Amino acid sequence: MKFLKIIAAATMAATALGMGSCDDSKSYAELLNDEAHYINNFLADNIIVADVPADTIFETGKDAPYYKLDEDGNLYMQVIDAGTKDNKVKTNELIYFRFMRYDMRSYDSSTQTFSSSWGNEDDLSLVNTSFRYQNYQLATSAQWGAGIQTPLNYLPVDCEVNLVVKSRYGFTDEEANVVPYLYHLRYFRSKI
Repeated sequence: MKFLKIIAAATMAATALGMGSCDDSKSYAELLNDEAHYINNFLADNIIVADVPADTIFETGKDAPYYKLDEDGNLYMQVIDAGTKDNKVKTNELIYFRFMRYDMRSYDSSTQTFSSSWGNEDDLSLVNTSFRYQNYQLATSAQWGAGIQTPLNYLPVDCEVNLVVKSRYGFTDEEANVVPYLYHLRYFRSKI
């Protein structure tokens, strides 16, 4: 009987410790608030346009504004190069892309730089990345999230953009982490 009381006391102590550690972690709502803060911190250093131009003729270049692509502010796009006119993507077309993504939590507004980045933009030894445009039934397309494909709704295949992506529109296996990223993206058609 005394042994059972010791086990019960130890179980209660372990449970109390476990509950205490939960207080140190953030709730999903708090993570979403943090995400909004990181994005706003970055966007405060840039020009923002609240709507996509009706004629989809965007200002271009490294000093171009960031265009809000959706009502909820999940995606913001800066067009570096608008690509070749009439080079539009087709539904289910195989599109390759090169990217560099910057963790927006690492953005330093005093230097306007990021301390954390990763991607295949400059490293040709990394695996090619691709998706089938608007075909989210394929895991190979869906894994990248909806955000990566969105610029092609407005621009030709050979465009180059910077894209602010909230976590729910980013890599599907990272959505629960609630980390926003800035992506530098270039798109290509298969040469075959």
